[in-house]
Amino acid sequence: QVHLVESGGGLVQAGGSLRLSCTASGFDLSRYAMAWYRQASGNERELVALISSGGGTNYAASVKGRFTISRENAANTVYLQMNDLKPEDTAVYYCNSMINNNDYWGQGTQVTVSS
Repeated sequence: QVHLVESGGGLVQAGGSLRLSCTASGFDLSRYAMAWYRQASGNERELVALISSGGGTNYAASVKGRFTISRENAANTVYLQMNDLKPEDTAVYYCNSMINNNDYWGQGTQVTVSS
């Protein structure tokens, strides 16, 4: 059974850093693209960063240069390093993978950036 568990969220001041982790079970995440999404209160869920099975990455324009997505295949884990955080980064962050045309989501982790 596919399961994604996020961790690492919290409260941080503007300009600070956090690293989110998403540990997968039930599948080998090295074989699939993995993504981080976020949803701020009252907003739609948006794509933040994606890493392909081959290691290629894409980022939303709003986070490019500040966030880095990476994967540690031996740990079956994907990370999101977030630097120079801004209040507008405040949201619930979700890990995602699409496997055989099915979307899988973690439970989300809250990131709050104070000004």
